[in-house]
Order: sequence, then structure tokens, then C-alpha cells
Amino acid sequence: MPHLTRTTRGAADTGVRTGFGIPGFAHPLVAPVEWGELTRPGTPLKWVVLNVANGPGDRPDPHCLEAAGRLRNAGVRVLGHLDARHGARPFGELVSDAHRFLDWYQVDGFSLDRCPTERTALPEVHRTVTTLRALVDHAHIVLGHGTHPYPGYAETGDQLVTFAGSWSDYRWSQVAEWTADYPPDRFCHFVHGMPRGHLEEALRIARWQGASTIYFTDRVDGAGAGDPWESMPGYWDEIVSRIGTGVSE
Repeated sequence: MPHLTRTTRGAADTGVRTGFGIPGFAHPLVAPVEWGELTRPGTPLKWVVLNVANGPGDRPDPHCLEAAGRLRNAGVRVLGHLDARHGARPFGELVSDAHRFLDWYQVDGFSLDRCPTERTALPEVHRTVTTLRALVDHAHIVLGHGTHPYPGYAETGDQLVTFAGSWSDYRWSQVAEWTADYPPDRFCHFVHGMPRGHLEEALRIARWQGASTIYFTDRVDGAGAGDPWESMPGYWDEIVSRIGTGVSE
């Protein structure tokens, strides 16, 4: 069993609905089935990241525009992928990419991937997020730390990705105590390399660690294997059925 530090979390969160945050599939021409599945009625989607070419690309992509339009017409929130490069990306470049996402794809917010985690970087991240919010009414901002950041980031983003990694790490992970001060819909967990037989255990970990937005896949992250988030897991139908039928936490 994982080392879980808050034994009362599950009881406090009764009624919280688990749903998917999609970190970003491959291009629609490469992964047409994946993009098509996202508009299936009843799929418990909270948002989908659109990543054209590690950002919006150099020009509008008609295939990505069509995919994003279908999602938005289905009521699914689409977020533009912005790579913060752990704080090394200039503010002006991030804002420029954000403008292109808006002009070309009418996104509903942004996912700030490889977001810094340190306290010293928080003012610059806050500046960036404040600017992004000014560009889009009711913008949804996801900070993709991949681990627990300095607690102040929870007051900046709408959601924080506090775990992104392998199943072997996730099953023994620990949650930061400060996250207990926030509701589960503030946190996201992305897990790759997770076998089908451990789905119930993974859902239990997310529940007890207080994360209601998830993405689990059996794809792996390895040399030459590509991005594990680019395609759907082999058990997609099973996990959709499990959490899409009103399973509450």
C-alpha cells in the first residue's frame, strides 16, 4: 500500500466526482481514434490539452482546429499547451504563444507545462498567470508541476498537477500535508506505465491523496518510446465505464 498521510481525506470528500484531464494526445492525424473518443457522450472529461508543436505551432493547423472545435461544441474545455521550461521560458514568449492559441483555436485556458515549483519563482509565475487570465474570460489555468510545489502556487492556478510519473513511483507516493487545505478538484495526477490490474488501487490512491482529476495509462515513458500521454491506454473503455457512471469519491 502507498504511504498515505491523511486517513480522513476520503470521508471528507464524499460526493467529489473524478474525471479526466487529458495531458495532450498526438496530432489528430496520428491519433484520430483518440481524439474521436473524447467526444463520446458520457465520457467524464474535465479538460483536454491541445499541443500542436510544443505549443501552438507557426501557423494554424486545420486538423487541430477541427479537433478543438468538436470538443468545444461538445462542451469540453480545451487548454493551450505552454512550456514554461522550469522557469527558463521568457515571459514574452509564453504570452505570444497564448495569443496564437487564442487567435487560432479559441482555447478556454492554458496548461503551463514544466511549471517551476520553487518559492522564488512564484512571483513570475503569478505574473504570467495574471496576464493569461486577462486574455480569456473565465480562463482555466493548470500548473503542470508534476510534483508538489511550494504551497503558494495553489493560490495562483485553478489546478495543480502534483504528480506526473510512473506507476512504480505513484503506488508508493506520499501527499504533501498542505494539500489538505484545498478541495480535490484543485489537484491532478497523471500516471503512466500502470497495468490494467491495478486500476482500482490507482483510483484509491488518487482518492485518498485528494486528487479528482486523473489520467492513467499503460503506455510507458522510455528511450524511443515517445510521450506516454500521446495515446489512450488499452483499458480506456474500462476506466471510462468505471468513473463515468457516477462513481463518487
